[in-house]
Amino acid sequence: MAGISFTFAPSSYVVSVRNPVSVFVSPKSFFKTNDLKSKRQQKQHYVCVCECTGRGGVDSNSAVVAGDDMFCVNTSNDECDVDYLGQSTKGDLHLKYGINGQTDVAWKGPIEEVARLQAIEAEGLLKDLGIQDPSSSRHSSRGIFCTRTLNLRSISAIGYDMDYTLMHYNVMAWEGRAYDYCMENLKAVGFPVDGLAFDPDLVIRGLVIDKEKGNLVKADRFGYVKRAMHGTTLLSTQTVSEMYGRELVDLRNESRWEFLNTLFSVSEAVAYMQMVDRLDEGIIPADLGALDYKGLYKAVGKALFRAHVEGRLKSEIMSKPELFVEPDPELPLALLDQKEAGKKLLLITNSDYIYTDKMMRHSFNRFLPNDMNWRDLFEMVIVSARKPEFFQMSHPLYEVVTSDGLMRPCFKARPGGLYSGGSAQMVENFLGIHGDEILYVGDHIYTDVSVSKVHLRWRTALICRELEEEYNALIHSREHRAKLVELLNQKEVVGDLFNQLRLALQRRNTGRPAQTLAATHMDDKELTESVQNLLIVMQRLDEKIAPMLEEDGEHFSKRWGYLSRAGLWDKSHLMRQIEKYADIYTSRVSNFLNYTPFMYFRSQEQTLAHDSYSFYQSQNKP
Repeated sequence: MAGISFTFAPSSYVVSVRNPVSVFVSPKSFFKTNDLKSKRQQKQHYVCVCECTGRGGVDSNSAVVAGDDMFCVNTSNDECDVDYLGQSTKGDLHLKYGINGQTDVAWKGPIEEVARLQAIEAEGLLKDLGIQDPSSSRHSSRGIFCTRTLNLRSISAIGYDMDYTLMHYNVMAWEGRAYDYCMENLKAVGFPVDGLAFDPDLVIRGLVIDKEKGNLVKADRFGYVKRAMHGTTLLSTQTVSEMYGRELVDLRNESRWEFLNTLFSVSEAVAYMQMVDRLDEGIIPADLGALDYKGLYKAVGKALFRAHVEGRLKSEIMSKPELFVEPDPELPLALLDQKEAGKKLLLITNSDYIYTDKMMRHSFNRFLPNDMNWRDLFEMVIVSARKPEFFQMSHPLYEVVTSDGLMRPCFKARPGGLYSGGSAQMVENFLGIHGDEILYVGDHIYTDVSVSKVHLRWRTALICRELEEEYNALIHSREHRAKLVELLNQKEVVGDLFNQLRLALQRRNTGRPAQTLAATHMDDKELTESVQNLLIVMQRLDEKIAPMLEEDGEHFSKRWGYLSRAGLWDKSHLMRQIEKYADIYTSRVSNFLNYTPFMYFRSQEQTLAHDSYSFYQSQNKP
């Protein structure tokens, strides 16, 4: 009987394929774990190689790519359907010919049993190869987390932002220098900045500046303020309630609220909150004008803008990139996998060409194989893109034609080209694809993710490096949170009895005969004492719970708690934005290396307040 067995070999090898009839996969034919790890260290890529037996077929001396005679890929939109989850089947792999169902293991027995056995074998094989399966990867700090189901196979092009996406900066170094230049500019116009220093622990991503009150606030998913800081002083829960109890954070009101979308916001927020203290102290010179908190914010923003426009900051970074950039050797390989899988890669950045080329060469070239350079990865590079306008309107397109950034007008893009300006619509026309066939990856929740999603219906991925620290902080705080939940549950039970007895006492005091079941056999004295004792227990529980709630999240930020949470149970305003606009989110682009370019990301079950299924599942655990 003719057949094929699979093994792994370097992708530079070729293989002969004879006419296949049935497929057999043997775990024994794969490299041992140690061999594979050594191959990985050599940065070699592996493909599945078919050894075929049987009569007739292709000459053994013919060189063809493994599987070419067996498989075909959906590439045309006209040929593609949608699956049962509504995802496009473009990019899915199919068999060209029928398979002998009499002999192939995939056709024997009920599919439930076949799938169960295959899953067990696949898990063992992945383990032997030292590869983490996707379900396990989700439960790690380097996981890719899915909010809306995404079939990566159906994605024809992947666009990338550069700063804090393809390139991660040392926040203390990069934002610290941005802060220094900002303070120099403020001092030059008369602001008192002596004695101030950059303190990144003052802020986290996802906070909101209240420009009317000079506050920095953290809101939950509904917009209710949960924590607040005036200047650099954290406000009490009581003060926060009095100040914001009757109003919500509304990001549409841009004249008042400023959302900290990205790590680039850290230096500005730190400088502003410190200057609020100086304004409150009354030491800002009168000749600077009658400044309020909103005017002060404009002054700080202008000083920071000058730091970027003048070019001194970027010149310093380009002269010593090793001091500011944290290299990621796996990142270029993740992009190389995507490119070799047929994805058209795009770089779309607001940075200028000189800066982009310098930083990309530093971060990418040394990690690419075969003398490749960073430009070889991309179908198109667009610098000075002017996002978010890039996604909303059309700007003239220029081609960068010299190494020092000289440009000329361009009316038609070409593969491998380097451009400045343009628009997302121009990119779609050049590629011949539109909407949800394009995935855009960036770190800015508005400029990168929200606008491309809302205006173009591109699929989106958010890069948030802090997820790694938060994930580990949540692990470290498991015992604390478990104890806190236990105390809250105890209070709920005690409180239920207290409320029943309180109601019984209320009815008895008003002469009503109706009694609650809890108080049927109690006389007046016993009922009163029981209510008193329960009240004391609940008050003592509150005294224990309150500081524990304040401490929750301090492993991530002592001031603000967790990035994605607001309080013990609820999600933060940032997390709501991520869920609304980002189809997937992760800590770094290189995490794609653990998933393959063919991954089918499925969103997880969303729990509901009335979800009885989840309750009964938890109650019936073995």
